[in-house]
Order: sequence, then C-alpha cells, then structure tokens
Amino acid sequence: MRDSLQAFLAPSAQAVQFAVKTLLGGGLALWLALRLGLEQPQWALMTAFIVAQPLSGMVVQKGLARLLGTMVGTFMAVVMMALFAQTPWLFLLAFALWLALCTAVSTMLRSAWAYSFVLAGYTVAIIGLPAIGKPHVIFDEAIARSTEICLGLVCATLSSALLWPQRVERQLVQQARDTWLAGVKAVCQALAGEEGDSRQGLLEVLARIVAVDAQREHAWFEGERGRQRAIALRVLSRDLLGMLRLARGVARQWRQLGADEAQRVAPWLQEVQAQLQAQPGELSELLARLREAALDETLSATQQLCLERLAVLLLRVAEARRALQAVEQGQAPEDAPRALSWHYDWQTALVYGARSGLTFLALAAFWMATGWTHAIGAMLLGAVVCSLFARLEAAPAIGMMFLRGIFYALPVAFFVGQILMPQIDGFPMLALVLGVPLFFGVLGMAKPALAATSTSFCLHLIVLCLPPAGVGYDVAYFLNEAPGMLLGVGCAVLAFKLIGLRDPVWHGRRLMQAILLDLGRLTRRDLGRAENWFGGRMADRLLQLARHYPARPDRARSRWDDGVAGLDLGDELLHLRACLAHVDADLTQAQQRFLQQLDEVLERGPTPGRRDALDAPATELRQALAALAPSIERRLADAALSQLQNGWRQWCHLRGEAHGLA
Repeated sequence: MRDSLQAFLAPSAQAVQFAVKTLLGGGLALWLALRLGLEQPQWALMTAFIVAQPLSGMVVQKGLARLLGTMVGTFMAVVMMALFAQTPWLFLLAFALWLALCTAVSTMLRSAWAYSFVLAGYTVAIIGLPAIGKPHVIFDEAIARSTEICLGLVCATLSSALLWPQRVERQLVQQARDTWLAGVKAVCQALAGEEGDSRQGLLEVLARIVAVDAQREHAWFEGERGRQRAIALRVLSRDLLGMLRLARGVARQWRQLGADEAQRVAPWLQEVQAQLQAQPGELSELLARLREAALDETLSATQQLCLERLAVLLLRVAEARRALQAVEQGQAPEDAPRALSWHYDWQTALVYGARSGLTFLALAAFWMATGWTHAIGAMLLGAVVCSLFARLEAAPAIGMMFLRGIFYALPVAFFVGQILMPQIDGFPMLALVLGVPLFFGVLGMAKPALAATSTSFCLHLIVLCLPPAGVGYDVAYFLNEAPGMLLGVGCAVLAFKLIGLRDPVWHGRRLMQAILLDLGRLTRRDLGRAENWFGGRMADRLLQLARHYPARPDRARSRWDDGVAGLDLGDELLHLRACLAHVDADLTQAQQRFLQQLDEVLERGPTPGRRDALDAPATELRQALAALAPSIERRLADAALSQLQNGWRQWCHLRGEAHGLA
C-alpha cells in the first residue's frame, strides 16, 4: 500500500490520537465562539488546526509564539490603518514592507520563536485588508480577531495537554541517544581515515545535532524535568562537537607519522576503535593504559603526541557519555554552556523578504487595477502563504503542496458547504458534517510528507464551509472565493520559483567570507563559550554547503573543501588555546601577540602566495613554549601549533587549485 493511502486507510495509533485531539480542541473552540456570539467563529476553529502539533510542548510553545505575534500584528494593523486610512495604496505599500520585514527576521532567527514574526506579518493582513474602505471598524475587527485567535489557542493547548500527552522531553532521550551513537560512529570513521565515510558521518551527526537542538526549546515548556533535559542537551551538543573536533585532529596528527612509526602505534588506534564500537561507555581502563603508553621513552616525540591526543579524545568521549546520562536522568550539569550559535544570513533573509513583499504588491496592483472584490481574499491568502513558507528553502515545493490542498478542498467544500450545511440544524450535526472530512485531513497532517497538503485542505475547507457573517451559503460567493484562493497561492508559488538563491558558487562565497570572519573572532572570544559558538555556526554552514556539493562537482566541491578546511583550522585553534590555558602564565603575552597576528592573517584570507604567513608568529610562540618546563600540555600545544600551520598551508594550496580549476 502506498504511504499516502496508508496514512488515511491504516493510520497509526499516534495519528488517530492526534486527529482526535485536534478535532476536540477545534470543536470546543468553535462551540465556545458560537456561544459567545463572536463575529467570525471560524477563525477560532482555524487557529486550533494551525497550531496543532503531535507533541504537547510544541503546542504550548507554538501557541505562545502565535499569541505574541498576534498581539504585535494587531497593534501594527491598528497603527497602519490609523496612519493611512484615507490612502489605501499607502496602507498596502506599508503592509508590503512590514510583511517583507517580518519574513526577513523570521528567516534570520534560528529559534522556534521565529514563528512570532510569521504571525506578526499576516495578522495585519487578516485584520487590516477586510477593513480597507471602512477604516472606522478597524478597532472592532482587531478585538474580534484577537479574541477568536486566542480562544483557538487555549482550546488547542488544553486538548493537547490533557488527552494522550506526548511530551517532547521524552522524545529527546531517544534522539539524544541516537545522536550520541552517530557521533561515536563518526569518530571511528575519522580515526580510520575513510574520507567518503568520514564526510557522510560528519554530515549525519551535524544534522542530528541541529535537529535535536531545535526540539530543545519545546521541552522547556514541559515542566522542570523538560527544562533540565533541555539544559543537559546543550552540554551534550558541546561535547559531541568536541568529539568530532578531536577525532579529526587525531587523524591529522596520525598522518604526520612515517610508515614505520605508524605501524608501531597502530595497535593502540585499532584498540580504541574497537572499544568505541563495542562499549563506548567503558573507557577508563583503556584510558589509563593509553596514558601510560604515551610516557614510553622508546617512542618518538611524534608518536607520543599521537597517543596523548588519542587520550584527550577518550576523555572527551567519556564526558559526552556523562552528558548523555544527564539527559536520560533529567539532571542538568552545573557547567552547562549557552545554546549553540547559528549562522545568521542577512542576505538570504533580504531575498526571502523580497519574495513576500513583491508577491503582495503584485496582488495589490491586480486588485487596484480590476476592482474585483474577492481579490482582497487573494491578497490575504497570498500574505499568509508568504509569511509561512517564503522563509524556507523548499518554499516552491511546499507552496505547490499547499496549492494541491486547495484543489482537494474545493469539491469537498462544495458538497459539504452548499448541499449539506443548509440542511443541518444544531451544533451536533454541524460538528458531524465538518468533522468527518476534517478527521481525514488531520490524519494526513500527522505524516510529514503530507502535512502541507493536508493542512491546506483543512483550512480551506473551513473557510469555504463557514463563510463570513452575512454571506450565508451562496454559490456565487463560493465561485468567486475559489478563484481568489487559487490566484493568491498561485502568485506566491510563482514568486517562490522566480525569486530565490540558485547559484551555489555565490552562496558558497558568502559562507566562505562568514567562516573567515568567525575564525578571526575565534582568536578573541572567551574560550569557555567559543566551542559552542564556533561549532554550531560551522555545523549550520557545512550542512548548507553539502546541499550544493553534488550539484556542481567542480566549483561546489571546492566550496565544501573550503568549509572543511575552515572547520579544521578552527578546531586546531580551539585545541591550541585549550592547551595554552593550562601552561605557565608567563606565556600570556606571547599568546596574545600570536592570536593578534593570526587574526590579521585570517582577515586577508587564504591565497596561494600566503602559505608562509603564519611562520613568523608561530616561531615566536614556539620559542616561548620551548623556554617552559616540559609537560604534556606543552607538547600538545606545540603539536597543535604545528597542525595550525599545516592546516593553513593546505588551505592556501587548496585555494590555488580552486582558482586554477575555475
């Protein structure tokens, strides 16, 4: 059976529970709206469907974000109408700018609270557009819409929290465990030197870290245990990024060994890999033996450094294991860092903001040119679709699914709204007639691949079956409203296809500039917070670069290699600073001079003619290290300094090859 049919004919128990909760929450919101005599009770029902989420914490967080965005949008609608009541074209222009701004900000924010800006954008359309030509009703419209939306929020939240609650913080435990296992697998692949598998493993664990961190904010709204697990998850993300950093550093250090030297210490590397694959949590005995082996005077200095870095890696693996246990037990460690920092791309935000603003202006120009009354509905729907999807990279595909949902809703809505609805009397029959098609729609919402189409089906079914007050069940209204819906969504989808970021080389060049900027800031940033700050941003950028990797095997691959080179250079810089932090305090001035000179070198970027740019500052720091008493930290710092130089030379060489290829 096809997956799409299985979602409706053989749904899972979780999907049925989600459908029942959503229908009960929406039904309660509609009943209360009718009992309270609200002007457009369908908005309460629609809100309950819009905020519906399978997990309870997601509903609470999304509901609060929607409430905040609704309040801001309501205020802006009243202000704009007060300023431009006599000049509708200025109101439309001001709203287009506001919609573009909200879309741009929601694109830049990498937080669940970005949804507040989505709501702040299209709430102005919901309240302000119907009031064009009658500005005296704007305040009443604002109060009515806010009341209906808040009623839907409360009912949806209560239904989700009381009926079969599925808590995000419980899901986090399994997601954290899967991310931990993926991290251990990536570490083993990096140690084995398998380039293809190492790249795939790196991307997999980075994607998992990003995904599980996105769920962390939802767990914050699920009580004390949820908050504790959310904090512990920040520690786990930091330690997993540290594991990847150290594993790649060990692999780079191992490549410095000669064939005979590598063969002498190869059994230790193989034993570490075997232990990580078998029992990654039991490392204390192996760690003790590895530290003892690193003191063997028959080994060369390079061999000792390899074993010492391998021991540091095992320490970080053990720390990550303890962080995983903290997530499982719901106990936040005391040294929890801040949340991961992500790449903020203002240029992409401007492009996606332009999608929203220009789409609305095109629809507004059509309305002013034709005077078609139902074009206001097209403007409203276009604003809603742009607010929801213009900020997404997959906006064209999602927009087409949303458009497909309208086509599915039209025949069902005509049968229900024009044939059945005029025959019924009383709320129970209304709930039955609307509930049956909506139940199947919510079953589709529970499946990610069908969510956009099914959500569109449900929302447009409600709009067409519950028309505004004073319209009634009018076929003429239906026949005018349906083309308006198709026009609004179709114009938005066209804008998504025409306005976008299609050049992976240009995209990679901007990411390259951002990486160099962050590497320079990494020389000055507080070491305690630098790992999460740099690791999170690089994870986000590498995932973006990987999407273009197979598209252009020549130039796109060079951008991916640039990203990996920047990651490795930043990792060695972090490792160097961590080692220097445990060395004698007399080294402070030499370290500061080196970091300052490194910042200047990074600001100019890697080029073939600047391969030796780090030699002079590195020599000065190495001389200062040589004057100190021998210690493991000093040897590790000296090795990290050498790796930093080698990484810079290789990056400059890579840039030379890339320019030659281009």
